[in-house]
Amino acid sequence: MTDERSAVADASAVRVALWRAMHVQVDPPPHVLDDMIGLQLAAPDDDWRLRPDMDPAGTSLFRAGIVARARFIEDLVAEQSGLGIAQYVILGAGLDTFAQRRPEIASRLRVFEIDRSGPQAWKRKRLIELGFGVPEWLRLVPVDFEAGGPWWNQLLIAGFDPDRPAVVASTGVSMYLTKDANAAALREIAGLAPDSTLAMSFLLPTELHDDAVRPGFEAAAKGAQAAGAPFISFYAPEEMLDLARRAGFKGARHVSAAMLNERYFAGRTDRLQTPRGEELLVATT
Repeated sequence: MTDERSAVADASAVRVALWRAMHVQVDPPPHVLDDMIGLQLAAPDDDWRLRPDMDPAGTSLFRAGIVARARFIEDLVAEQSGLGIAQYVILGAGLDTFAQRRPEIASRLRVFEIDRSGPQAWKRKRLIELGFGVPEWLRLVPVDFEAGGPWWNQLLIAGFDPDRPAVVASTGVSMYLTKDANAAALREIAGLAPDSTLAMSFLLPTELHDDAVRPGFEAAAKGAQAAGAPFISFYAPEEMLDLARRAGFKGARHVSAAMLNERYFAGRTDRLQTPRGEELLVATT
């Protein structure tokens, strides 16, 4: 049973949701991602944009990175759905709103959102309160990653079919897990049915960050440490690719910040772009 005291939104998940909404509110179109539903879920105080971590100018690079990685994964899911993939797993789902914003795609899939039981119970309650509900094709799967929770077993119990391919997304998770835990997760995902795809974000070592965002990432690391959820795993791109290949993936590629900028921010006049700090691995079985 979920402890009601723990049934609250995770602070980092709320921050991500607010940055996504801020992108719509303060950045000129075209918007990389149009997500105001996360703001509805979070329901912050009216003065939320006055928070230090919501300064429009000071956080522009960070919100650009957040919306770019989300848009890349959603484009990947749409592409794979068009090829017949019918399962989508979101590890550390937080306030992800794909199911609510893109029902024309999501309703053709079985979507599994994996997160800690407390925040997930809170999210379920908010979805019902806002009238979105939890449709049959959306499965909310409670797992405590940090305690070594058996996410794979819970996924099977929730109706995941291991004999059918899937897209698996994991963003903003790997830095909180040990390298051994990340390697174990990669091995499990690499054992999925052929033609499955993983998209996973990973945090670069500090020395590889863009100078403009290094202080912000260092501040975020200190905040995570103070909150009892420190950043403990960092990977150079070559290390992450090697880890994926040793885990058993047949193919692995690095999606850099430069690639995301070329794909989503080219031609903008506001200089909005994603920084080099957190990048993506795309691996296939």
